[in-house]
Amino acid sequence: MPDFADQLARLLSDELLADLAEAPADEVRARRRACEEVEVSLSYLRRMVQGRLDIVEAEVARRSGGSPGPVVEELPAILAGPPRPPGPGRLATRMEPGASHRELTAELDRVLDPGRLAAVAELPDGELAAAASGLAALERDVSARRRALHQRMDAVQTEIVRRYRSGELSVDTVLP
Repeated sequence: MPDFADQLARLLSDELLADLAEAPADEVRARRRACEEVEVSLSYLRRMVQGRLDIVEAEVARRSGGSPGPVVEELPAILAGPPRPPGPGRLATRMEPGASHRELTAELDRVLDPGRLAAVAELPDGELAAAASGLAALERDVSARRRALHQRMDAVQTEIVRRYRSGELSVDTVLP
């Protein structure tokens, strides 16, 4: 089985959409499923990055006088965080990532591994600032990859809808 990075690269390549209109319906549906599975993993990674970034930012705020108590006491509020801005949203069919946890978080752990995260209050200011910067950059990168994947998912879904509207596909072909 290809690793997560290879799967994502394949799905983000032009190859995914190259012959979409001519591909058999089962192949188009398989491409959509592959995109959905990788998207779940990317969403998981993004949530992990955002959680660590929220903790680091809370420690930065604490050090600058924004919070009197240790970050660990504030974890429930930090991780609950403010509501995210509304967006189009997608209803996930799966919640757990398909890729292994270690494979997904390797990039994240290079920026701020769990051991350093647990000791965030003891990190020197420079290391804390570097972690905040690295996590913010990683969050932007993961979000950009996710947006690119969503564009491909939308193109594949548009092709499926086109086929139903044109009569090339029928609901009867997917029902038992």
